[in-house]
Amino acid sequence: MKTVILILLLTFGVLAWALPTYEILAVAIILFIVGLAMIIKGGDVFVDGAVNIAKALKVPTFIIGATIVSLATTLPEMLVSVFAAVEGSVDMAVGNAVGSVTANTAMILAISMVASTIFCDRKNNLLPILLLILATATVTIGCLGGSLNVIASIALAVIFVVFMVNNALMAKKQGKELKSELDQPVDKKDLLKNVLFFVIGTFALAGGSRFLVNYGSYIAGYFGVSELIISVTIIAIGTSLPELVTTITALVKKETNLSVGNIIGANVIDITLILPICSLISGQQLPINTRSVFIDLPVCFVISLAAFLPLLFRQKSSKFQGIAMLTAYAAYIVVLVLCEVGVIVF
Repeated sequence: MKTVILILLLTFGVLAWALPTYEILAVAIILFIVGLAMIIKGGDVFVDGAVNIAKALKVPTFIIGATIVSLATTLPEMLVSVFAAVEGSVDMAVGNAVGSVTANTAMILAISMVASTIFCDRKNNLLPILLLILATATVTIGCLGGSLNVIASIALAVIFVVFMVNNALMAKKQGKELKSELDQPVDKKDLLKNVLFFVIGTFALAGGSRFLVNYGSYIAGYFGVSELIISVTIIAIGTSLPELVTTITALVKKETNLSVGNIIGANVIDITLILPICSLISGQQLPINTRSVFIDLPVCFVISLAAFLPLLFRQKSSKFQGIAMLTAYAAYIVVLVLCEVGVIVF
């Protein structure tokens, strides 16, 4: 049965990118449900593979979460933003990257905090969190002139390189420590199987997100929902679903280090990798609309501060912090809607 599920996940993961978008309501509803199932089951397979790979290679799950898992779970954001930049939809490219960071932090991390206490090892998390805050500050300040300037783009690229190098150094150092700590050697014959699980899980998460975004948008549009509501809910939240499912699955499996590492890594990558790539593809400084300059980017920065600084100082989360962040995210959505209907004007 498990083999059949894996084959189905891989098949639909490939079909999600090979099939054209069918503008038929019944088909859209079915594929939307398929996408949801792919996200849920794919997240389970994905985390199993990631954790077992970490154990087989004697690498801490935090490192796996902050590098490989994060790169894979940011695929939907990456692809949506890149395709949008190629098509000239710069607002969507920028908004998706920044909006996903806000959703990852104020919704996904907040849900994790409400569901369970998250412990944050200051030694391992200090530099990654500082780099994330520096990245959000850089993009916020760098876009004040109405576009992502060249200096900010270079700075973001440098932050990305520093982040990945730091993770590699941590993996090397802590991997040696774990070799002496683990009593039971891991059967490395299982490594290939776990890599296969990881790859299939990645296809399922990316393909499922594509089904959800494409057909969720079509269904919403069919029933007359505005483009703003679609963009701030289905696209921003939809492309963040891999992080949500991966985080919840990791919490259920008591792998809280993977959940925190995944969110930190995903946010750093969203900000420091996607935006410079989109700028390169567009061949110009990315223009940023006024609403993003005065609302989206500052909210992203403030939410990052509110989420991660207390984790560094207290080294654990609280339900109150999670509830406060969810409330802030709901207020942010309300403000966006008020901007769309003209109540708030820039």
